[in-house]
Amino acid sequence: MTSEIRRTLYPLIGSADPARSMAWLEKAFGFTEIAAHRDDTGAIVHAEMRFDTGIIMLGAAKTAPAAIYVAVDDPDAHHDRAKAAGAEIFRPLADQDYGSRDYAARDPDGNEWYFGTYRP
Repeated sequence: MTSEIRRTLYPLIGSADPARSMAWLEKAFGFTEIAAHRDDTGAIVHAEMRFDTGIIMLGAAKTAPAAIYVAVDDPDAHHDRAKAAGAEIFRPLADQDYGSRDYAARDPDGNEWYFGTYRP
């Protein structure tokens, strides 16, 4: 009997050239592309790659020290808890066009934390 993997943590990797990074990650480490979303100019703005059971997300370079996406079942309750604890919410809780309901906050060190229902 095979059990379904329920992923919850997705590291976000910033890159000056996500397409180049994806090609390198595939060649050097054996990652495989799951998805690559492009803007009107054809530049990759968001991508997902798999290695075994793990998934990473890639996008344009970020200035924050680190970023991570965490899948949660109840983003509204999670948002309210974070806000009550004084988290700096920099992207408000909202329904996204890709089907997730999510928000983003910074921790005291400036790291970015994204919480939502999206599970690649």
